[in-house]
Amino acid sequence: MKIIDFISKKSIALNVHPADKNEAIDMLIDLLMTAGAIKDKESVRRDVLKREVQGSTGLSNGLATPHAQNSSIKKTAVAVMTVPQGVEFDSIDGKLARLLVLFAAPTESQDEEMTEMGRFAVILMDDDFKESLINAKTAEELLQLIDAKETERIKSEMPEVSENSKIIAVTACPTGISSSFMAREALKNCAAKLGLNIRVEVHGAAGVYHALTDEEIKNADAVIVAASRKIPISRFDGKPMISTAVGTAMNKPEQLFERLKAGQAQIFHATEDDEPFSSKLLKKIKSIFS
Repeated sequence: MKIIDFISKKSIALNVHPADKNEAIDMLIDLLMTAGAIKDKESVRRDVLKREVQGSTGLSNGLATPHAQNSSIKKTAVAVMTVPQGVEFDSIDGKLARLLVLFAAPTESQDEEMTEMGRFAVILMDDDFKESLINAKTAEELLQLIDAKETERIKSEMPEVSENSKIIAVTACPTGISSSFMAREALKNCAAKLGLNIRVEVHGAAGVYHALTDEEIKNADAVIVAASRKIPISRFDGKPMISTAVGTAMNKPEQLFERLKAGQAQIFHATEDDEPFSSKLLKKIKSIFS
């Protein structure tokens, strides 16, 4: 399975001119309707806008990645729209969005599909690649660019050496389709520039990716939790921790490492609320039969 398997030529629109953010989102959803990927436009639109209220998906340098997971979405799909002149999208850097990518997934999604969505979100962070998509003249050219970039990415991916990771992190966004994966990439890239070793666990729509081991947690000097939804963190009890929104890790990862360097991480003391429900249930069952 590849990224381009989720992008129909019918869900690509090049050199378009939406008047504003709302019209841009409507146009993206219409593309997926035309491609036969969704059943109820208004239902999907509601969830896309709900995600925007939680935090704009207008990122930096002209990229916007609205997304939703909804029962009206028949199959995992992506719509791509280029707006060379730009459209206002409440972007974090104040710039107009010129490449808009809508990620859509059914409520129950396959792990492999979510892995591909995460990979696509990550390669979109490459500014040169993004510009090449904006400048694409045809849908065929755009798909070829994406396919070539994914192939390049897969070849460059190396197994992570985790035993020596002194900084560990967890990322999670409200839907788990793109932002959590992009935050992981941003943390890894920033750590590499600083000469630091980091391991990052991702909480995605279909589950946990790159899960941290007990040994990694035990050996870690500090923990970064970049999550915009509740995730289990009791396993980090006693560790220096910095907690933040996923958007901070995605857009300003250097700030988090600066805070660690300045000694601003606080020792985390877990409470019952931080324990996963499954663990609570297991303890409850044991207490009944003990």
